[in-house]
Amino acid sequence: MSLSGNRLIIGTSARHVVIYDVRRLSQPEQRRESSLLNQTRIIRGFPDESGYALGSIEGRVAIEYFNPDPAVQKNKYAFKCHRKMEGKTSVLYPVNAMAFHPKYGTFATGGCDGVVNVWDGANKKRICQYPPYQTSIAALAFNASGDKLAVAASYTWEEGEKDHPADAIYIRTVHPNDVLPKQRVPKPAA
Repeated sequence: MSLSGNRLIIGTSARHVVIYDVRRLSQPEQRRESSLLNQTRIIRGFPDESGYALGSIEGRVAIEYFNPDPAVQKNKYAFKCHRKMEGKTSVLYPVNAMAFHPKYGTFATGGCDGVVNVWDGANKKRICQYPPYQTSIAALAFNASGDKLAVAASYTWEEGEKDHPADAIYIRTVHPNDVLPKQRVPKPAA
């Protein structure tokens, strides 16, 4: 669940997303099916209130827009993020946490792989990846100025009962190069 301006975005079972205008809660403004093929784990509304991002148990993030106009909807997309190759096998890690930078609109994701990535959603690029933490990333939050990122590292039971590192909260200093959107490089004329 996430709030984006006057919209409340709720992920439900069976990959449904229900969007309410909080000023009129009598019925949903929109009902959608997630473009991700597996269970939603996290939803965060865009700072500019134009849409939202979904993270799933399959190590993917989807970028969605509220405006139902087909011209706007053609801009939605999904991408793979919290995965790694072990030999010839791709191991998928759930995306547990997401936080948008308050100034630039870029966003961080955290997964069960213990990794925090920072993304430029508008340009479809990863900006940076921080060194892995000892256990899953359970929550992320930028401070109001965007120069700090709180990272909650906590085992999220993705492998059942087992010994695991103690829960911890880390405060990272965020450098501008870690969160600034990538400059688009124009394609040469043909």
